[in-house]
Amino acid sequence: MAIDKNQGILKTLHNCAAACHYCASSCLDEPTVQHLTTCIKIDLDCADICTTTAAFVARISPHAPHLMKECTEICLACARECDKHAAMGMEHCRLCAEACRQCAEACSLYIGSAA
Repeated sequence: MAIDKNQGILKTLHNCAAACHYCASSCLDEPTVQHLTTCIKIDLDCADICTTTAAFVARISPHAPHLMKECTEICLACARECDKHAAMGMEHCRLCAEACRQCAEACSLYIGSAA
């Protein structure tokens, strides 16, 4: 069954979305929240694209690879933004950046296998 084949990518997409939601929420609790608006926005964008992409993969849509490409780009952008704040000791940003890089890599592999 195709859904079994896609369990790994689905889990990675959902984990990334959860990490992004956690990061955005944690950023809102930071005393310097006014300096984290870009991070919060990209976290939310990334969470949304991961969730949407997972839905396309789960229903085995022929459009899933197109979304995977966008998901890869947004995950990498989110990782870059979170890396800036992780360097300042924000653990939630470090965890988010890590999840985003893992998701981007998984999406790239998925695109390669779908070609």
